[in-house]
Amino acid sequence: MTETQTEELYHVVRNDEEQYSLWAADRPLPAGWHEAGHTGTRESCLAHIGEVWTDMRPRSVRERHGEAAPAIP
Repeated sequence: MTETQTEELYHVVRNDEEQYSLWAADRPLPAGWHEAGHTGTRESCLAHIGEVWTDMRPRSVRERHGEAAPAIP
């Protein structure tokens, strides 16, 4: 990255199945995705997702197996 380039910012996003991703902050969110409360560099967003997304199974699968959904920060 040169001095004239700025580092791109991302939002951590989550869908209704409680699956996480990151999305460029300067683009509108795709349908079905919502900001999850963290904005930063790609690396910081991926680190945040690694901390909060501890069960990769979609919410509907967890519910089908009778497991309570974890509290969402």
